[in-house]
Amino acid sequence: MFSFVIIILGLCVFEIMSSIDNAIINAHVLKALPEKYRKIFLFWGIILAVFVVRGLLPFIIVWLANPGLSIVEVFTFAFSSNSHIEEYLDKSKPFLLLGGGVYLFMVFLGWLFLEEKKYAFLVEGFIHRQGFWFYAIASIFITGVVYFSIGYNPYLALSATVGASAFFITDGFKKNAEKKENDLISGQMSAWSKIIYLEVLDASFSIDGVIGAFAFTLSVPLIIIGNGLGALVVRQLTVRGVDIISKLAYLKNGAMYSIGILGFIMILESFGRQYPFWLAPLNAIILLLIFLFLSWRELKDAKKPRSFWQKYFHKLKKKNVKE
Repeated sequence: MFSFVIIILGLCVFEIMSSIDNAIINAHVLKALPEKYRKIFLFWGIILAVFVVRGLLPFIIVWLANPGLSIVEVFTFAFSSNSHIEEYLDKSKPFLLLGGGVYLFMVFLGWLFLEEKKYAFLVEGFIHRQGFWFYAIASIFITGVVYFSIGYNPYLALSATVGASAFFITDGFKKNAEKKENDLISGQMSAWSKIIYLEVLDASFSIDGVIGAFAFTLSVPLIIIGNGLGALVVRQLTVRGVDIISKLAYLKNGAMYSIGILGFIMILESFGRQYPFWLAPLNAIILLLIFLFLSWRELKDAKKPRSFWQKYFHKLKKKNVKE
């Protein structure tokens, strides 16, 4: 029971952290919509994003990794103690972990090299300015993983390429969403178009949380409970607490570092390394606390008069951001 609680807590924290961007976009768009459409979005968003996507996607992932099982068998065995499903899961575990690990680590690399961000550390600004190296590093990373996978099992190599393909597909959706964000907020789209687009955006953002959940546990019911609770919290933040969340400047950084570490752990586990069940939840919780502290310190420092050296380093940091 203790391990279940720790895993669910870790899943909740990870889901909240990885969905912060989504919550902020949703809140900004919803502010420009009439009350009637906000209620429609929030109701159907809970049905689709929480129950449908986060409820069905874990089953679909397990089913794709276990072609010997029908989707009905996956649903049936997931909620039973049948040893048959445990045997299949043990066999498919490396493929699940490697595909998911490659996907998550690519998400982290894409954020680190390409995405606009508020720098928590100066090295982030340096790496961002070298963004053109992302494609070379990502290609070398995928090639290396595939090379080592072939020595273990050719199907592991296939799993790695599936994870990479999933990244590029979902990244395309997210990049398109960034371009459309101004249209969503400015009112150049109809209310119904905005609602439909936000629902699709919700679904694409939820993939990170569902795939990352397999670093915590292979138990589909636990994944559904943990991700579902986290998604409900994000919905409440969308309605009530987005102004506070948007002021926590480094929370997204913490989410991305958590995703990168989880992806790396999943890759190592796919090659036979074993880690205790509490490592993934502890990673998510510690990083949340660290970057909450950095965000709080940033807010506190912004209210204080700056010394000469503080002003100097602040100007240097702004210069790095512009470059």
